[in-house]
Amino acid sequence: MLRKVILGDRPAAGAPRADVKDIPALATVLVTSEAPGHPVDHLFDTSGGPGGTRWIAEADGEQTLVLAFDAPQSIRAIGIEAEEPSATRTNVLTISLSEDGGRTYQERIRQEFNFSRGTTFEREEWSVPAERITHVRVGIQPDKGHAPHRATLTSLTVR
Repeated sequence: MLRKVILGDRPAAGAPRADVKDIPALATVLVTSEAPGHPVDHLFDTSGGPGGTRWIAEADGEQTLVLAFDAPQSIRAIGIEAEEPSATRTNVLTISLSEDGGRTYQERIRQEFNFSRGTTFEREEWSVPAERITHVRVGIQPDKGHAPHRATLTSLTVR
């Protein structure tokens, strides 16, 4: 069972690939919001790819996901999948790592994704070798132009 916290609320109570860390077993997931029927749990199931289950924020605007590991982790890579089947927009994603229990973060990845007709799915994996990582923070600005859109991801993997 995924341990998660909706930031601002009280805590709420698949077969992973062999090379991917089992986030539900290793971390608590903190998230700013989740839409009914599209919980953050979907990021860690085995239903990725176009048309897969996905997390969708409950509200428009910037969102944050944090993986708070139970014990420091060695990380080789971080991957995401994102799908936007209906809107044209530029999504900005940042990934930052913490070695000190989430007190400070170092930004490691900043990536823009352009979604439009014909380009509705994005899959990326970045090499981010790091040791003793206590937290991974993912920031999502769903539209670089600040138009009202909801953040969404299909999967988040850590190797």
